[in-house]
Amino acid sequence: MDMITIGEAATRLQMAPSALRYYDERGLVRPTARRAGTRMYGTEELRRLAFLKIVHRLGVPLDIAAAVLDAPSEQWRDSVRDQLADLDRVIAQARAAQHFLTHALNCPTDHPAQECATMTGALDRLVDGMSVEQLAAEQM
Repeated sequence: MDMITIGEAATRLQMAPSALRYYDERGLVRPTARRAGTRMYGTEELRRLAFLKIVHRLGVPLDIAAAVLDAPSEQWRDSVRDQLADLDRVIAQARAAQHFLTHALNCPTDHPAQECATMTGALDRLVDGMSVEQLAAEQM
């Protein structure tokens, strides 16, 4: 594939040219060349940009993306493992929030935090010193 301009690369990848310039400034994707001051990209750079588009869309931090792109294998694998552990914690927290809010939504009372026996019982256990983590484990 021939080299293409930053504008064409941005259009193909449905990204703003400013994003491509930002990735260049961060050292994540360097244009293959410049012609009359215009950044030019080849296949390898376009693949890196596509990778960055995916990780951005997924909310993966740029330092993790940079590690996968350029760090030695063991280093980027450790970074990815740490990121996966973080995601597992976020997913568990989101599931707990979903469970809690679903209970509140399905409660036949007008004010679950004041009138639902299950919810007020849980709140009272927190007031008595139980941790949120202990309460969540009890609910599972």
